[in-house]
Amino acid sequence: MSNSVSTLPVIVAGGGIGGLAAALALVRQGFNVQVLEQAPEIGEIGAGIQLGPNAFHAFDALGVGDKTRGRAVYTDHMVMHDAVDESLVGRLETGEAFRQRFGNPYAVIHRVDIHSSLLEGAVETGRVEFFTSTRIERVEQDEAKQTVTGIDQNGKRWTGQALIGADGGKSVVRAQYVNDPPRVTGHVVYRAVVDKADFPDDLKWNAASLWAGPKCHLVHYPLRGGEQYNVVVTFHSRQQEQWGVTDGSKAEVESYFQGICPKARQLIELPKTWKRWATADREPIANWVHGRATILGDAAHPTTQYMAQGACMALEDAVSLGEALRVSQTANGHDWDQALALYQKNRVTRTARIVLSGREMGRLYHATGVERLVRNSLWKGRSQERFYDAMEWLYGWNVNNCLQQG
Repeated sequence: MSNSVSTLPVIVAGGGIGGLAAALALVRQGFNVQVLEQAPEIGEIGAGIQLGPNAFHAFDALGVGDKTRGRAVYTDHMVMHDAVDESLVGRLETGEAFRQRFGNPYAVIHRVDIHSSLLEGAVETGRVEFFTSTRIERVEQDEAKQTVTGIDQNGKRWTGQALIGADGGKSVVRAQYVNDPPRVTGHVVYRAVVDKADFPDDLKWNAASLWAGPKCHLVHYPLRGGEQYNVVVTFHSRQQEQWGVTDGSKAEVESYFQGICPKARQLIELPKTWKRWATADREPIANWVHGRATILGDAAHPTTQYMAQGACMALEDAVSLGEALRVSQTANGHDWDQALALYQKNRVTRTARIVLSGREMGRLYHATGVERLVRNSLWKGRSQERFYDAMEWLYGWNVNNCLQQG
């Protein structure tokens, strides 16, 4: 790599969780970074998300572990109940034994709080520049000069030694190189955050809790020191859905949850306002790398929410990219071709497993008839150690084995 190229920044399209994590990983390998965000300000929307131990391993590798830990709520267990008869389906303890096994906790957190931790970390480096109201619409590459250029909506050119497309599920970078259609699931997700004072006492559990119902399910867990609760309800829509977010209707939610028990039904009575997500994923793809451009996070592997791993996978992507660059360093700088190939090799299979597992978990959560009976019997009598063994492939990931996943 020539000296002139090596002084160029790396361009990151997207200032969400994946984009900021990528920026931090790149800075730790000695790069300057320009983050281009289409929104008017760098920020995050949404509600709560779950964080497995793999996410905390990633936060530590990115240097923001302490910031994130201070904003998270640590659960005692994950629990699934049948939403029809209230019976216990499965319970995974996430206390000390879980932490000992996987080296980090299980937690729940508001998306804004993750984003804040990553943003603070990026700003503190002094090596990340942010440009808002900037949407990359096209990518050009100069093989002779070994540069890549993103052209924004105003025709301005942003040139770097590489470009990371962290521009979300509707990624422009992915569309240019892959142009594959989304797979609209027909499942609709309503999300809301409820103040502690308004939340039912008999559901104030320090747990990530799921109520599995016929063609629907409900999730709740505490946020922000238990001062708020995240409420998520999902159902199979009766209409043809278009992928996207709109304001929700309480009447619509109520119409889909007629057959569930009163205890779980309380959840849909609580929120004053809802956001409505018509969900989609995409078929996993084998090729994420196109010259000096690659994709990361939802741009690379948009998934349904059923594995609670969307943000976690974006964080893993960023750490893996950083590690691939670290081991691809030569006397003349970083070998981007080698690094991107290594990054892709170690991320495609693992993230595809999340996408495909998410589809199967959605089927399990929403089982009806005899399938529901089978689901309710799956984990009877299972020891915690057996649960932990089953989750080793997921929660056992860390910076030391992230390049052993391919």
